[in-house]
Amino acid sequence: MKILFVGGNGAGTLFPLVPLAQATRNAGHEVFMTGCEPVVPLILDAGLPAFAVTPGTVADFRIPPLGNTAPVSETGLDSLISIGRMFGRFAADCLGRLRELVDGWRPDLVVGGVLAYAAPLVAQYARVPYVRLGTEMGEPLVVTLAATIELGGELERAGLTALPAPDLTLSSCPPSVRPVHAPPALPVRHVPYTSQRTVEPWMHRRDGRPRVLVSAGSRVTPEQDFDILQGLVREVAPLDVDLLIAAPEGVAGKLRLPAGAHAGWIPLDVAGPSCDVMVHHAGGSTTLTGMAHGVPHILLTHIGGLEYPARLEELGAAKLIRAEDDGAETIAAAIGEVLGDPAYRRAAGRLREEVLAMPAPSEVVGRLEELAAKA
Repeated sequence: MKILFVGGNGAGTLFPLVPLAQATRNAGHEVFMTGCEPVVPLILDAGLPAFAVTPGTVADFRIPPLGNTAPVSETGLDSLISIGRMFGRFAADCLGRLRELVDGWRPDLVVGGVLAYAAPLVAQYARVPYVRLGTEMGEPLVVTLAATIELGGELERAGLTALPAPDLTLSSCPPSVRPVHAPPALPVRHVPYTSQRTVEPWMHRRDGRPRVLVSAGSRVTPEQDFDILQGLVREVAPLDVDLLIAAPEGVAGKLRLPAGAHAGWIPLDVAGPSCDVMVHHAGGSTTLTGMAHGVPHILLTHIGGLEYPARLEELGAAKLIRAEDDGAETIAAAIGEVLGDPAYRRAAGRLREEVLAMPAPSEVVGRLEELAAKA
């Protein structure tokens, strides 16, 4: 069986796909994974054949079309619409190369990851089943609606009025966190994955103080979201904690760090088990990784429309800080509360048990095989 995995617009959306792609390849199937050129090295690091579908990144599609250079809104509903439009334009740009690949390789199945809006269209073009691997972590409906509008021309040319529905939906979100309105899905365990680096003792060895990991996501650059990450570091720096800052290497070197802090590309699957709390902006992959390791979260939500931060707080596994309350004193108080109350760790441990009870990626390969055989 040949399986085409469509994703790779960034590390945060690529990494959740990798364990399933590896599982299908280990089961003896041919696997290709697509992505924009900048993430091709990440796919190759995972031991998977990579195919570049566009030279740019999704961020290249942030400016509205037709010459409108007005800044993209970063708040509220406007932010979600802008994100959807951006990913819709990115998907449209990828479709030409994807069709060329399909014409020459002829896959039996297409698997699309989070925000991979080209996946259902290329599956329809190839006349093969489409499988969606969702996380239910940061995928509000308005984002998909905005992306669909941007893909209107592609839909019309394909004789469609909407994006094709998946033939099978997989979800890596634990059932207790999954939105009640989410469509039926086959659960699949989130296996924390990231590109690796040589293990150093500080990555997994605590120094006796509480260990706090801070992240603003994998897409941070000196030009994008750097001030958010530097602000987080500044707000946590006065605390007497063992501080880890997860950031791309090109960003870490520009941060102003407190003495003893470690910053750089920190594989969360290596450092996660030794952490006492993770402070971040509720990125889906980061949140799922924390849940898999039983680590409580402090979630700073700057994007509206996300349900799971409030759900994690209801379950007792996270402390939620809304954008209007963000500040050094608030974050410090939240860290102190989470570290001082063992109930947070117990709640996070219950979520970890829930994650471990979900079928491993290798256990759902048979369902993919059945789906392709029926096509």
